[in-house]
Amino acid sequence: MLKSAHSHSMTIASLIEPITGEPATVRLDHASDWMQGRTMYGGASSLIAYTMAMRAFPDLPPLRAAQIGFVAPVGEQVTLSAEIVRQGRNVTQVRSEIHNEKGVALTAFWLFAAEREPNAVRASSPPEEWPGPPEECAAAMKGQGPSFIQNNFELRHGQEKGEDHGATVRRWARLTEDHALDPVSKLVLMGDVMPPGAMRIMDRVGPISSINWSFNVLEPASQSDGGWYLAENSSQHADHGLSSERLRMWDVEGRQVLDGLQCVAVFG
Repeated sequence: MLKSAHSHSMTIASLIEPITGEPATVRLDHASDWMQGRTMYGGASSLIAYTMAMRAFPDLPPLRAAQIGFVAPVGEQVTLSAEIVRQGRNVTQVRSEIHNEKGVALTAFWLFAAEREPNAVRASSPPEEWPGPPEECAAAMKGQGPSFIQNNFELRHGQEKGEDHGATVRRWARLTEDHALDPVSKLVLMGDVMPPGAMRIMDRVGPISSINWSFNVLEPASQSDGGWYLAENSSQHADHGLSSERLRMWDVEGRQVLDGLQCVAVFG
């Protein structure tokens, strides 16, 4: 276990431990370790909804895609539900939701699919401007940024410092906790860790809030060396108080493991 994790050891396990798979109202101990302002960090609330789906229906094939709506603040007192929407021969689609005292706080639609003999094969394109391995990149966000990052993540630079990166934010990231998460749960928890790329092009400092997150899991069995992933958020278009962001993650070998899209509210 890394040193910084000792004071918060096993917060991930205790966060998802109350989730039984049965519809229930639960208290999420250690939710405070994952808060980002008024609401829980999106990767953590998504993991709660994913864990609910997995524990409700334990015989599902691997996760291939998800669509998540961040509807309202998620705190430590939540009500969880999950249902199979359709189960086909290969594909099972599941909806899980987190409710707060006022109604739906997060709604998630999960697509699970068994592996088939491929009829088309194309490796994802390698990332442009590969930063080199994480151990050769300088530490980032030390003592900065939201407390959930300080509590749970180690970040390293994934871009040349001092250069203009347009509307792209890219960092090496890994969980500091010696956790027992399966590979997909880890990707769900880590996939939304970067701030939006629009942050780099804002005229004024102001709040930014993820509204939704849609992603495809390219490698459900991903085991990146040292737990490091290169996470990138890049604004494709920003105007009208919103940014359309592409979210991607690569392992240390440069293989893309996650491909996503997000709508972000840009305030101020």
